Amino acid sequence: MSISARPVLARPLGSVRLPGASGLLRNTAFETRADGPRRALLFHGDGLEVHDLEDLFAGERAPGTVFPMPWPGWARGGASVSPDGTFAVFSGQRAVRAVRADGATLWEHRHPCWGPEPGHSHTGDEQQVCGGFEHGSCRISDDGRFVWTHALTPGEEYDECWSVLDARDGRELARLPLDDSAAAGSSHLSHPDGVHMGLCIGMGQDGVLLYWARWDGERPTVWDLDETLDRILADVHPAHEGFLTVEHYGEDLRLHALDGTVLAERGPVPAAEESEEDELPWDHRPGFVDAGTVIATTGVEYDVDDAGPRHWLLDARTLEIRGTVTYPGGPVDSPAHPLGDGSWLTCDEAGGTLHRWAV
Repeated sequence: MSISARPVLARPLGSVRLPGASGLLRNTAFETRADGPRRALLFHGDGLEVHDLEDLFAGERAPGTVFPMPWPGWARGGASVSPDGTFAVFSGQRAVRAVRADGATLWEHRHPCWGPEPGHSHTGDEQQVCGGFEHGSCRISDDGRFVWTHALTPGEEYDECWSVLDARDGRELARLPLDDSAAAGSSHLSHPDGVHMGLCIGMGQDGVLLYWARWDGERPTVWDLDETLDRILADVHPAHEGFLTVEHYGEDLRLHALDGTVLAERGPVPAAEESEEDELPWDHRPGFVDAGTVIATTGVEYDVDDAGPRHWLLDARTLEIRGTVTYPGGPVDSPAHPLGDGSWLTCDEAGGTLHRWAV
């Protein structure tokens, strides 16, 4: 099979040098709040740097805020920053902690250790990090009132749960058992409607679990999408009621209604004629360039083609391929991260430079 999609020229919108920038695209460390700024959250050294993307590309290289890392040596689990930027919440190996920019702890929600080592006392912050890579995640709600967190159940060494915490004091308001989960890691995705929260749990070779929930003011309503087992939650756009997923091993992309119903599907990409492969699997980070366009990458997670990374534009309603992106100056060597406003980012892996593009 050969590629019949037409080439689409990318138009440069700006570039900015940012040490460690490749981690942003690989870890999808961006937060967009309803009616709020688009932020890049970058773990750098012993701190979490918070950059306003518009300020960054306007020439402001210094982060707006830097939150000290609560646990030296632990950079997994991710973090979330409050809508007003006054505090951040970190997901650690045995606690979820909210801190101010001056490092002061606002509250801490303790839970059993994700990676316990025999004889490890966990007596202080310098003793919080154990061996192992398993982790949970957290996300502050768009109104700043709640913290959704995936962690181990307090008092139960290996049971996992999805909890809603009061963002003011860390008090647990609700707890949802996750009996089927054996997490290697997880991530949250806040729906642009400001009401729904998504949770994606990766279990390594055992697959992926996907949940959506909403908070009605007193208790959460949760639905797990059994039919989407082994699918990664990728993105959602304000103009869409549903969400985008990719199969665990890149076999296809799907657009879903919020209840999980499949609205559109796109199989793997036909390989180039010079490739030894018949098809190219999709990478894990497709997303909405705008309400009408999805951008997806091949050749990063699954490097089965000598051509390297390629970016594909798809119709956001049908997932039909519209074209392959070509860049002035030659190919790029990173995944594409869409921003939802008609633009997307790539990164010069060697130089640590972010580039912003549009069609």
